[in-house]
Amino acid sequence: MNLDHVFKKTLVRPFAGIRKKPEVPEGLLCKCSMCKKAIVAEDVRKNFYVCPSCNGYFRVRAQERIARIADEGSFLEWDQDLVGKNPMEFEGYEEKIAAARLKTRLKEAVVTGQCTIGGEPCVLCVMDGRFMMASMGEAVGEKITRAAEEATKKKLPIIIFTCSGGARMQEGIISLMQMAKTSAALKRHSDEGLLYISVLTDPTTGGVTASFAMEADIILAEPKALIGFAGPRVIEQTTGQRLPAGFQRAEFLLEHGFVDRIVERHEQKKVLTDLLHLHSVSAELKISSFAEKTEIENVKAAEENIQKKYSAWDRVCFSRDKKRPIGYDYINALIDQFYEFHGDRMMTDDKAVTAGIGFFNGLPVTVIAQEKNENFGMCSPQGYRKALRLMRQAEKFHRPILCFVDTPGAACGIEAEEHGQGEAIARNLFEMSSLKTPILSILIGEGGSGGALALAVADEVWMMENAVYSILSPEGFSSILWKDSKRAKEAADSMKLTAADLKKAGIVERVFEEPAHFSKDQMEDVAEALRSQIDQFLLKYGSMDSIELCEHRYQRFRKY
Repeated sequence: MNLDHVFKKTLVRPFAGIRKKPEVPEGLLCKCSMCKKAIVAEDVRKNFYVCPSCNGYFRVRAQERIARIADEGSFLEWDQDLVGKNPMEFEGYEEKIAAARLKTRLKEAVVTGQCTIGGEPCVLCVMDGRFMMASMGEAVGEKITRAAEEATKKKLPIIIFTCSGGARMQEGIISLMQMAKTSAALKRHSDEGLLYISVLTDPTTGGVTASFAMEADIILAEPKALIGFAGPRVIEQTTGQRLPAGFQRAEFLLEHGFVDRIVERHEQKKVLTDLLHLHSVSAELKISSFAEKTEIENVKAAEENIQKKYSAWDRVCFSRDKKRPIGYDYINALIDQFYEFHGDRMMTDDKAVTAGIGFFNGLPVTVIAQEKNENFGMCSPQGYRKALRLMRQAEKFHRPILCFVDTPGAACGIEAEEHGQGEAIARNLFEMSSLKTPILSILIGEGGSGGALALAVADEVWMMENAVYSILSPEGFSSILWKDSKRAKEAADSMKLTAADLKKAGIVERVFEEPAHFSKDQMEDVAEALRSQIDQFLLKYGSMDSIELCEHRYQRFRKY
């Protein structure tokens, strides 16, 4: 018997219950910097480095993120041994780089390569904040640029996970030049009609924010990620201003129109897979089983049988009914796998406009809808700019555009004028007239003035039976012409604003029957009729080349 072993066990036992703090094997626990709680490290790893206590996000190593996002075994790393120099001969810089390489086992602050995500091929770049706060020097800029060039050459989408403290001070002006270099490479990629998605993680600041992080077609962000040009501390020290709560966090940027969507870590692979798939499906337009029913004659018959018993004012009231389906109801009924995108990339996100992409009968489309439950559908200038941003994106990717129009008019007031309401509407009319992709606008409720027209410069304009479309509201019309807003009913008759009136005048191409008191519960039959005709529209206009398409749209409005 080993007496030493027995002696040691005897000595240990009496002291077993005296220790106040248990000894924990190194690496078993970690501390969340947000809730300050000690948590089991393995639980954090299993939860994709999200705190199970407060849902706070830990920063993720590049290789770990790649393993979670890329399909297993698909990632092929590029430029693994590419390293930068010391262009300013900055004292101690080479030693600092060497220490970072030893600590992280990385050669530089970004890992680039090719992989598949959900079976979709792409170029993937992931920045790693452990390497000198993922600051951007010559090597980082070069690796990003080469990745963009290779993506352009191979006609592949590119996804960049950003994380950076900004430019690398030790490389001075050479670091600054990386902002222009990476931007130029990504512009060439964009000019080839290729998709770029950036995913902003904590922190994304400085020169990276002011270059490739914010240049993507689709900008995603992790919750509560710090995103900004100048850091909060710099702003406070420079200006003396007290910053609002949540300043420069992902949610702040979403509200101010600079981020399309905030994506939780556990759903990132699915979201990226869906977005890649939406952009990889062929834009070739084919007639579907719905269109094979040849329901055009049925629609014509329905237009001839529009109920005559309702007055123009009755239809105005129907169009304003709070139970009437709104834009999002049409999206839910007609569009599969819809992804809403946010913001005008200038100052805000107007919730009176829902805009995004999805599938219509298997075909990728861009959808823009005015939402009556948000400020009565009265869009701000930022709402029209968001719509135009998504329309330009649709043109780039050759996606047809579906617009659902429902507004009494554009938002008015001091703020709307300060932000350029007239310019925003004018810009939409100007740009939509020559967008090189099919546009269909459907008036589903009120269509008031330039606020409606700004989403209705289309190849065809359709109306629901009880929708209205006019130069302005009957109340406004009677106030201006007769100085008496109480004559609104009389004005409605004079204005020729009903679907039947507008079809007869050639302002709209089609009118769709609807129940007298149309509600969300009755969407199915209406959606089926719309679906078959949208198929026919896409077949007709999708077969036109861009010159023929734009000429048709020009002549449509030239005749009035």
